Parts: sequence; structure tokens; C-alpha cells
Amino acid sequence: MWRFCFLIVVLPLFAFEHNNSDLYSVRLNPSRIDADKVFLLVDKSDYRMYVYEDVTLIKIYKVVFGSNSTADKYVQGDKRTPDGTFRISAKRYDSRWSRFLLLDYPNAESYSKFQQRQASGQVSRSADIGGGIGLHGVEYASGIRDYYVDQRINWTLGCVSLKNGDINEIYDVVKVGTPVVIRP
Repeated sequence: MWRFCFLIVVLPLFAFEHNNSDLYSVRLNPSRIDADKVFLLVDKSDYRMYVYEDVTLIKIYKVVFGSNSTADKYVQGDKRTPDGTFRISAKRYDSRWSRFLLLDYPNAESYSKFQQRQASGQVSRSADIGGGIGLHGVEYASGIRDYYVDQRINWTLGCVSLKNGDINEIYDVVKVGTPVVIRP
């Protein structure tokens, strides 16, 4: 656990100390990546997802979020993407979004924040924390295309959306249990 906590603090700094322009276009080869060492960092402030293998930044993807704002998720239906440390709990092909990587939201950290907000009156005692948060592609059937991601148009109900080609690529690299940190 200590190593994982250390990575969360150090890796974001590492990502910005290098010329990363080619890390948007490089193609990931799943057969050359150790899925046990993969870690995803989603940075809502710059609309990016950084893919690390151990301590090496190997790919950057553009992403978008819940449609209301990039603030932390408070309750079911607020259309916000949660901040926190999660794990991929399931993977599936999806007819709406190409691929879907379900996160273990809400987890203990999420429940703790939710209960603190209820105790302080920020959230109603009868509110629901929500669930079903994940990473997925765009929704072509609804007219949502890859340019939404390029233009930073937040459109989801709280998930992280990538271009369909990008979610297809990362789907083959990550496994159930892969850590995902979403930060403001």
C-alpha cells in the first residue's frame, strides 16, 4: 500500500517533467505491458487520463466527465464524476459506449465523504450516493461523437468518457483490479 500511495504523490509531477506530445499518438501493445503494474490517473483539471506502467508514463488520453461540472460527486443524479481512488471492478463490451470499465464507486472513501457531507448538511439525509460509475466511449446513437472529447464537452451522467478508439485500446491493457485515481 505504501508504494501505491507514493506513486499517487510522485507520478503526477513526473508526467509534466517530460515532453509528452508523442504519448497521445503512441499505440499501446498489450502483449508488451504488464497489466499487474498498470495504474490510471484521471486529472479533471486538464481533461486527461495518464496511463502508467509501474513508474513509467506510457500513454495520455483526452477525457471528459459528468455534464454539470468537474466538481466531486455528491449524490445520485448530480451528473458529476467522483474524485478518489478506485479500482476497476468489471469490464464489458457495451452496445452504447463500445467498452465499459466499471469502477468500485462507491467505495469506503466515497461513503466516508458522503456521510461527512450528510452530517454537515451539504447532502440530505435521504439522498442516495449513486453508483454505476466507469470509463467508457462516446454514445454514437445519441449523436455524441469523438469531437466531444476533443472539445472538452462534458456530457456523461458522472462517468469518464474517452473516444471509442481510445477506450478500445485501454480495454485490452487494464484488468479487473487496476487502480484508477480521479483527482480534481
